[in-house]
Amino acid sequence: MLATRSDVACDALRLIYAQRQDPERRALQFSLARMMQPRTHHLFSSRRFASIFACSVALAVIGGCSLFKGKNEGEEKKLTNLLDVPTPPEFIREAAAPRGLSPIRVSGVGLVNSLAGTGGPADPSPYRDQLVDEMRRNNIKDAFKILEQTDNALVRVMGTIPPGAKRGDPIDLVVESPLDANADTLHGGWLLETRLRQQKILGGRVRQGDLMGMGTGAVLPRSAYESGDDPRLATQGFILGGGTVQESRQMGFVIRPEYQHVKVATKIAAAINRRFFFFDGTTRRGVAKPVEDDYIEVEVHPRYEDSLGRYVSVLRALVIDTSASAQQERLRRLASELNNPAKAADAALQLEAIGESAIPTLIAGTKSTNPELSFYAAEALAYLDRYEALEPLVAVIESDAAFRHPAFQALEGLEHPGVVDALKPLFEQESIESRYGAFTVLRKRRESGGIMSAKPIGKRCMLYQVASTAGPAIAVSTRDTPEIVVFGNSGPVTIDGAIMGPLGLIIKQNPANPAQLRVSRFQVGKQDRRQLCDATVPGLLEGIAAVGGDYADIVTVLRIAKTDGAITDQLAIDPLPKSLRTYYRSDESDPE
Repeated sequence: MLATRSDVACDALRLIYAQRQDPERRALQFSLARMMQPRTHHLFSSRRFASIFACSVALAVIGGCSLFKGKNEGEEKKLTNLLDVPTPPEFIREAAAPRGLSPIRVSGVGLVNSLAGTGGPADPSPYRDQLVDEMRRNNIKDAFKILEQTDNALVRVMGTIPPGAKRGDPIDLVVESPLDANADTLHGGWLLETRLRQQKILGGRVRQGDLMGMGTGAVLPRSAYESGDDPRLATQGFILGGGTVQESRQMGFVIRPEYQHVKVATKIAAAINRRFFFFDGTTRRGVAKPVEDDYIEVEVHPRYEDSLGRYVSVLRALVIDTSASAQQERLRRLASELNNPAKAADAALQLEAIGESAIPTLIAGTKSTNPELSFYAAEALAYLDRYEALEPLVAVIESDAAFRHPAFQALEGLEHPGVVDALKPLFEQESIESRYGAFTVLRKRRESGGIMSAKPIGKRCMLYQVASTAGPAIAVSTRDTPEIVVFGNSGPVTIDGAIMGPLGLIIKQNPANPAQLRVSRFQVGKQDRRQLCDATVPGLLEGIAAVGGDYADIVTVLRIAKTDGAITDQLAIDPLPKSLRTYYRSDESDPE
């Protein structure tokens, strides 16, 4: 009965399409079209069928007897083509394109306070007007008086909200004091709470979008870790993790025009949900939801929260329609392509998209003597949470810098207790990239406490000491979080004369005991502060914090001490492996 009713409804639509476009017929046609719209999980009821049939008869009467004479066959054929369901291609990447993967840049105007007289009265400007408006909205009185004080500075605040970000996620912020703000340095400053929005200049005026982020925190000026005579280094800087996302970002897939149909959208969503899903208590829920006939909304699976690019690549490599026999044939074909350097990367993505059934094929691929082919298979295994990925990924980190970044990214979310033991040997590598990369992966794991010690320095800085037999090294972070990592046994700090730090900070060797340092800070209007500490890097950091120093003071002193030769250990700023490095194949590894 259902098939018969659908056929009658389709015939009615064909007859309607062939008639003249008079107003009364158009109104009935609109009603019929509304009743024919697909509704999720609902079949044609008897009442709906009767309504459709009544509309069809009414249109037939309006159109006259020519309705049944077979005229306008061309229009009927066009309507038939519209009602036909397109045959979807093999892969999702052939039928749809991802949307929502572009970063969103947000900005605002804020106020940095707690400066030691290094701010300045801001000159009249559009930025000043914008800040005054923000202050008035928050019922802050004497806005102009506040902007005239020398311990305050007007700044522009900028941030980037990455794709897939969720409400509450932290982001780094960039701060810059314009020239007409008349500030000398932002060192020691604190950004007051600032609203961040998308902003564009339209018609000569700044137009603002909805609130998308909030920002606050201590400023790390560029002059703290960069040397040079450019005065702008002191009025530009970062706030590590100082931004907070206020609006979650959505991502999904837009279906290409030739495949736009509700049934195609449903098939693509079903293919995604077969591979990726959540468990809400005892209920299984897929990550994809067809919203329109041309758009599918997709949630980020927890395993790929820190690897959104990889997640999208795997989704695009999913097969829309599959069967058990066809999958076995695909596995055999992909196993062969996994041994071909020209096709191995895409073959590994397709195998990762298949899931558990592809694990034996990928394990076999890790046995390849070609490090590139072994890496592609191991990377896919890591995202499938298989411990067999550990050994080949660690080996490629040690041997080839081109694969370090994606290898660490794959290991970061691997839920296996063996990750700690596998990465621990990397601390013995001379490469600071390998050591710091391993540290960033292990820092987030509770089971890694036995191989590193953590100690707060001041209010907002963490000091980590990692055992290592390689050359001593110090890593300084200028992203995500304020941290100093000391690898191995650092050498003594030997100061010839004195280190003149920012804002009255002076560090000297203790004349009475060369194994100690004397840290002093002298500031106008504040009590003098002095502290004795060990003449080591950890001792130096503790001494700076004891006299009121912040993270910017610590980074500045480390840079000056290294430049002056007071520290002989290697000092590196953000020594993380870089992405998108080029891998050069040897002639023997590429048969094509």
